[in-house]
Amino acid sequence: MHSQATTKTIALACGALGLSCLLFGCGGSDLANAAAALDGSTAAAATETIAARGQQPPPPPGPGPGPGPGTGPGAFEARQIDGTANHNGDLGSAGTQLLRRVAAAYTDGISSPAGANRPSAREVSNAVVAQTGEMADPSGRTAFVWAWGQFVDHDIDLTPEGGVEDFPIAIPTGDPYFDPTGSGTVVMSLSRSVYDAATGLAAGNPRQQLNQITAFLDGSQVYGSDQERALALRTLSDGMLATSAGDLPPFNTVGLPNASAGDPSSFFLCGDIRANENIALTSLHTLFLREHNRKAAEIKAANPGLSDEEIYQRARKHVGALIQVITYQEFLPALLGDHPLPDYRGYQPNVNPQIANTFSTAAYRLGHSQVGTTVLRLGPDGNPISQGNLAIKDAFFQPQLLVNEGGIDPLLKGLAATTQQPTDAMVVDDLRNFLFGPPGSGGLDLASLNMQRGRDHGLGSYNQVRAAYGRPPARNFNEITSDAALQAKLASVYSNVNQVDAWVGLLSEDHAPGAAVGPTLKTILVDQFTRMRDGDRFFYRNDPALRDQLQELEATHLADVIARNTTVRGLQANVFRGGRAQTGPRPAPRVDRRGGMPRVCF
Repeated sequence: MHSQATTKTIALACGALGLSCLLFGCGGSDLANAAAALDGSTAAAATETIAARGQQPPPPPGPGPGPGPGTGPGAFEARQIDGTANHNGDLGSAGTQLLRRVAAAYTDGISSPAGANRPSAREVSNAVVAQTGEMADPSGRTAFVWAWGQFVDHDIDLTPEGGVEDFPIAIPTGDPYFDPTGSGTVVMSLSRSVYDAATGLAAGNPRQQLNQITAFLDGSQVYGSDQERALALRTLSDGMLATSAGDLPPFNTVGLPNASAGDPSSFFLCGDIRANENIALTSLHTLFLREHNRKAAEIKAANPGLSDEEIYQRARKHVGALIQVITYQEFLPALLGDHPLPDYRGYQPNVNPQIANTFSTAAYRLGHSQVGTTVLRLGPDGNPISQGNLAIKDAFFQPQLLVNEGGIDPLLKGLAATTQQPTDAMVVDDLRNFLFGPPGSGGLDLASLNMQRGRDHGLGSYNQVRAAYGRPPARNFNEITSDAALQAKLASVYSNVNQVDAWVGLLSEDHAPGAAVGPTLKTILVDQFTRMRDGDRFFYRNDPALRDQLQELEATHLADVIARNTTVRGLQANVFRGGRAQTGPRPAPRVDRRGGMPRVCF
């Protein structure tokens, strides 16, 4: 490790945003500080907003005991906004630990990062993960897979950086992007994640990271995981959520924590702090905000005597159920194959719904390999809008593009038309060598950050993960992949198969039949989404208040939600399948001339 005096650090001017959560699979959402932990000033800002409206904040909904919400058919009970009063011991509520499905593998058995004997994460990235050019998913999965995957990810996990423990990535001497002068002194900055202070004290009590939001698929990315944020998002009239011009999300004029850089009031405020990360994600936030308000108006018209709170909670329950239906009926089958999960048998109080560290920090970062270099923005005729398509690296932290360049409709139409990249161990150059200016001026490698974050969390190696999920360890690289070229790449940096980082190994596997992922990765995803479903007392099929709506809910596709909340027409019935490969020249990158580091960052 070089001293500060002799080491050049690649750092990003990202405000509260850290480095590895721009896209589906970010899991921990590496924030530069614990922005999700609301402090007194945040609560005060929300309270002042409510007071300015001349209204009293509604009381939180009361919990109901028993195997399902309420006490009988049609009984109504709302979820607590922070996920408490759902599962035994409040498992899965905001601020609880990530779950260890694989034993911690810290170098000292307590808290020192794993992988001390592994090569630099950037060295592995250069040798194994580099991709040039575009490829297309062979089964025609669309860009909605990675976009919806990220939307779901921001509903179920957020692990900020602590900001006090540096864990930089060594850059190989002469790296053409990050050390073009061959100084040998460059590192990429990373801060270790926040953790439970009662852990990491002894070998029998290793460090455990925290999930700052609810682990349930409950629409928290729309509504928030704390009361202050939830209230700030509401109009407190007729059950509606607040909007800005163009029926877009409200701007963050109340100063709540947000993963953004620059003036907070120029970025949207949504239920999750990462809503501005890319405009595809922001479009989905906007879509479900509109769906909430559409449903609230429908409920109000049918039940004029209901209070604001009653309308809000019923519309919120509807949106949460829709997100579950789309995830389990469309997204997961597109990713994992038909009928990927065991049959649902109702709420299981002994099933732990918490997010597994292996899932959030390695497995669910698979979306980084699915992203292409271009974001299509298509008009009603299927051709690019007048402002053109976007380079992926110009799509981050740019809410003004939704305000000034056509809103969400061209983006949603473009996602449905785009064939995603194959799910594999390769990441496009835009995400692996993203620079802020000329070579050597600073940037990031998303693949390196994924590996380094896994080491920070004490994740076991690929073989340790494989064994923990019931598969025999690989004895050679050819038992990970049948691709001879990939075998050679792995062998060029890892001295043996037991060194392979979990994220790299999981994405290197040959795909399981009918799936976009390999067998170990599929097992991890099936385990997590099954536990989140079966350990959720409010899962839509277990909720008496939704019993008479099941047929309508389960007949609803994401394409239907888009059609009733936008002007987009003519999409395929299942927008997760049937895209087309990106063709033609890439859009020219936009130049940020605001001075210093760009405000878009990973």
